[in-house]
This record gives sequence, structure tokens and C-alpha cells, in this order.
Amino acid sequence: MREVLVVGAGPAGLATARAASAAGAFVVLLDSSDALGGQFWRHLPDTRASQNEKVLHHGWSTFRDLSDSLEGSQNVTILRHAQVWAIEVLGDLAVHAVVGEPDGTRRERRVFRPDALVLATGAHDRTLPFPGWDLPGVFTGGAAQALAKGERLAVGERVLVAGAGPFLLPVAQSITRAGSRVVAVLEANRATRLARGWTPRPWQLLGAAGKGIELAGYAVGHIRHRIPYRLGRAVIAAHGVDRVDSVTTARVDDDWSPIPGTERRLDVDAVCVSHGFTPRIELAIAAECGLTPDRFVAVDGQQRTTTANVFAAGEITGIGGVDLALAEGEIAGHAAAGSAAPHAAIRRRRVFTGFAHRIEAAHGIRSGWTNWLTESTLICRCEEVDFGAMRTAASATKSESFRSLKLGTRAGLGICQGRICGRTSEELLCSLNPNRELSDGAVSDRRPIVSPLRIGELAEPSSQQGQGKAHHD
Repeated sequence: MREVLVVGAGPAGLATARAASAAGAFVVLLDSSDALGGQFWRHLPDTRASQNEKVLHHGWSTFRDLSDSLEGSQNVTILRHAQVWAIEVLGDLAVHAVVGEPDGTRRERRVFRPDALVLATGAHDRTLPFPGWDLPGVFTGGAAQALAKGERLAVGERVLVAGAGPFLLPVAQSITRAGSRVVAVLEANRATRLARGWTPRPWQLLGAAGKGIELAGYAVGHIRHRIPYRLGRAVIAAHGVDRVDSVTTARVDDDWSPIPGTERRLDVDAVCVSHGFTPRIELAIAAECGLTPDRFVAVDGQQRTTTANVFAAGEITGIGGVDLALAEGEIAGHAAAGSAAPHAAIRRRRVFTGFAHRIEAAHGIRSGWTNWLTESTLICRCEEVDFGAMRTAASATKSESFRSLKLGTRAGLGICQGRICGRTSEELLCSLNPNRELSDGAVSDRRPIVSPLRIGELAEPSSQQGQGKAHHD
């Protein structure tokens, strides 16, 4: 029986695991969380489950179908609290993981040698820095939604949601249902750009008609709760001492540069900011998978990467939402198991790939955001590196090496290992370089050891698993 290892139990990973299992493969599904569903289907734990969980989740019945079929399958093994920290592709494919409570001291080290590996590691919020973004009370949109959906906690009483992209709408909905008052939703892109991104060839959106119904639901919620939705406006500063107590917003032009004289001060006790998503491609890079020019994992029509027997699905191949992730996961699962994918999944992928391109065209980040930075604006919060320090290092060294500039400023070298500031640091250092580019090819996503690991865990003997059997070294 062919063994397929799936990393990530969000929509793409769950769809992959079910498809591979249905095609006759033995499946091992790893996820670092204690619950299935990923960031999209984050929910209360089973020990205190809600009776009406579906109200907070789109496609909740799909999640229940996926999770129930996997939990009940004899040829699917689910390992929670499983963190992959390295992948080797020389010789046999080897996936190194630790299994156990993330803050525990007795995690078991495991090595998996599957016939096929499917990476479905998803993405995390990207938040562009602005003065005061490090204040308590400033949240990423994903963090605020996770607290609302996974803990039923309200992040504040008067909350502003700002940034760019359709994700702002479900964030506002989730935190409203948790008890917060959303004073406004600010989309940085102007109406003209949104129209240019969404209106060409409208007949191509017919296959994604369900997204229109979803949008209508958000609109009804905004009207019911009297939430203003403003275009072409952004948060350019947060203010407060012990926590945020107000923000400054401003109108921005098509390039996101603030327009002088349009600033407004708004009293809030929490801010939720999201400017899109960054794919979690560390494991894909460790597996030597090729990337597209815009730094997603490159795949073919069967979701194969450039590395033999390694497949990818979901947000690491392009930010396209749950429907695209489910379609790609189904295709990847069948391909990894050695069978042909259903034509319906291939059609859905085509439709929602087009939808993803429209999201980027309408809501993608524009370069003028750097004009709301000040010299003292923190860029790397872990190492407390501000914009002034980065500017000084770039000017003094004239270096074209991203690696050298990171070492010189320590940007991206903190405990998050550049997950929050990495892409931003790259863009800023490129913009500060006279040639507008860095020549060494180094990127913030390359981490030989992907997640923190104790020396004692490395010293422990590992369990080897392959072809459905495990043994110790």
C-alpha cells in the first residue's frame, strides 16, 4: 500500500488526506495544532463544543464531513501536536518531526519516509508596520478572528478593522459576534482599483457565484451593525501608552501614499490589521521545491512540485481561499496516491485560480505604504530594529547582500525567525539599495531548522516510519 504523508490539517490538508485515502493509500496526517481545521475552521475544543458552531464558519458541514471521514478511516493516522522541523531529499525522502505538547519537555522525535509527501502548510497574516503597531491592542486580523472563533473572546469594545483584502469582512463579522463594536472597516485600495481588479470578464466569475452569496451575508451584517466600510483609507499610526487608545487614519492615493491634510484621529481600544497573507513555504524550500517569481510553490496540473514525490496544495501555491484549497487538496491527494483526479476538482481549481488572481489585482499591496513610516517605527519587533537603523545600515554599507544587512541590523533574527517582518524587511532593504535589488538571493523564508527544537530533543533517538510501519533506530 502506498504511504502518503500530509503536513497541515487545514482545508487543503484535510481534502488531500481524504482523497488519498479514498484512492487506496495509507495516510499519515500531521498538524501542529491540537485540533483539525487549520486557521480557517478554528473552533472551540470538543471538551466545550458549541451547539451552533456553524454560525461562525462558512462551510462548516464540509469540515465535519472531512474530519469525520478521516477520524473513522482505518487507513488514516492523525498525529496532532506534530511539528515538522526539517526535510531531507538526498536519497530517500525523510521528514523530521517532534510529536507532543509544544511547551512540553518529552516530545517524541519521529522520522517519516513516505512514498509521497503533500505540503499543505497554509499562510499567515501579513501586517505592514506603522508607528505604534507594536502597542498592546493592535492585532493581526487572523489573531483577532482566532480569539473570536476559537475562544469566544472579544479583543476590545471599540475596534477598528483595517488593511486590504476580502479577509477584512469575515474578521469584522467574527469580532462583532464576539461582542465587540466595529467602528469601521478601512480598505486601503480605492474604488477605481477594485473595479479594475474585479470587473473584467465578469462571466468568468459565474463558477464562483457562491462567493457573491457570501459577500451579501457580510453586507447584511455590516448594515445590521451599522459598520461603515471606507475605501482608500488606511491606519498610518496608533497611539497610546500602556495600550492603544486611538489611531490616526488618512486617505491614501492609488499607490497607498498618505494624502496630506486628510488625517483623522479615531478613539479605539483595539485595532485589527491585515494586508493579505504570506505563504508558509519554509518546508517547501527545505524540500528544494521550486518557487514562482512571486514566491509561491510552483506546481503542475497534478499539484506536483519540482521535487520528486513532493506535492503542494492550498495557500502555499497561491492565496485563493478555501474553495481553491479544497480543490487543490483533492487533486494532490489523488496524484500522491497514484490515481487520476476527478474532472470536477480540476474545473473548480480553474475557476478559483482565476478568483485568486482577481484578489491580488484588486487588493494587493502597493509600494507607497513606506511613506507612513517614521525613523523610529519598529520593523522587527523581536530584535527592536527600527526603520532608522535599517536606513543607516543600508546607507553606510551600500551592501547588496540581504544576509549581510540582516546580520548588520539583526532584522528577522528574533524568536519568530522573520515570520512577521521577513518579507517587509526584504522589501525595505531592497528599496533602500541604490540598485533597488539585493544580489545574494537570500530570502527570509529559508530556515534549515524550521521550528525551535531543544538540544535534548535532537539527542534523543528517533522513531522511523515508512510503509505504515514504525521502528526505532
